[in-house]
Amino acid sequence: MQVKWEGIMPAVTTKFNEDDSLDLEMFEVNIKAQQEAGVSAIILGGTLGEASTLTDQEKVTLIQETVRIVKGQIPVIINVAEQTTKAAVHAVAVAEQHGASGIMLLPPMRYRANDRETVTFFKIVANSTTLPIMIYNNPVDYNIEVTPEMFEELLECENIKAVKESTRNISNVSILKNKFGDRLKVLTGVDTLGLESILMGADGWVAGLVCAFPRETVAIYELAKAGRHQEALAIYRWFLPLLELDITPQLVQNIKLAEVATGIGTETVRAPRLALVGEERKRVLGVIEEGLKSRPELPDYMTLRVTAL
Repeated sequence: MQVKWEGIMPAVTTKFNEDDSLDLEMFEVNIKAQQEAGVSAIILGGTLGEASTLTDQEKVTLIQETVRIVKGQIPVIINVAEQTTKAAVHAVAVAEQHGASGIMLLPPMRYRANDRETVTFFKIVANSTTLPIMIYNNPVDYNIEVTPEMFEELLECENIKAVKESTRNISNVSILKNKFGDRLKVLTGVDTLGLESILMGADGWVAGLVCAFPRETVAIYELAKAGRHQEALAIYRWFLPLLELDITPQLVQNIKLAEVATGIGTETVRAPRLALVGEERKRVLGVIEEGLKSRPELPDYMTLRVTAL
C-alpha cells in the first residue's frame, strides 16, 4: 500500500499481558481507535513500542496483526533499529515479507557512526528494498545527526521519501523544505513541537500522546492544515501539559497510563521498565486527570479532509 508520508502517524505502544505475552486484544482496541480517529498510518516497534525488548517473532506478529486490523485502509510502518547493517537489511526484508508498507529507519544503534558511515548504512539498507523509507533524525537521543548535506546524498535513493524530524530545532522544517521541496517529506517527531512544525510546513506528525488521544491529535492537524489556526491552537494549548509526558525518559509508562485513562490501553510494561510508583505516578496521574476534566469538544474535523481534497 502506498505511503503518503503526511498526516498523523501514531508510534503505537505494544500491549502486554501480566504474564509478559503480547496483549493482542487490547492492541486491536487501540489500533481501531487510531484508525477511527483518522490517522494516516500506524508505526510499530518504535521507542513507545518498547522495540528493544521485542523478539523478532513478536515484531512479525505485530505487523501481521496490524495488517489484519486495518484491512488495507492505512499503511503499516515498522521501525528498524539494529546494531549492524546486515541485521537492518534482514529486518527490512522480514517486514516486507509480512506485509509492512514502509520503514522508519534509525542510524546504527550502540555505535556512534560518523557522517560517511551513517550515509553508507542508510544507503545500503535503502538499496536492499523497494519499500519507502523515513529516516529518523534524532541526535538528542541517538547522538547522530543527519544533516541537510547528508540528505543530499541519501536522496539518490529514490525510496528514501521522508524524515522524522526530531532535532528539536524548529527551523529545520523550513531548512529542509527550502532545500528539497516535496522530494523529502518532513514529519515532526516531537509532540511538544507538533503544531509549531505543522504551521512551519511539516507534512505530518509522528505522535506519541495520540496513543491515548487520537481524535484530539488528528483534529489539531486537520484544523491547522485547513487554516483554522485559532481552533487548532486552542486544542493544542489544552493538550500541551499532556504532550510534555512524551519528552521524558519514562514516556512509555506515562503514555500507557494515559491510555488506561481513555480506555484504550493498559499500563503493563516489559522489564527492565517498571510501572511508575510514588510521587512520580501521582504527578503523572494528576496531569492526565486535569486534562480529562477540561477535554475539549472537537469540531467535525474529518470533513475538513474531504473539503481539502
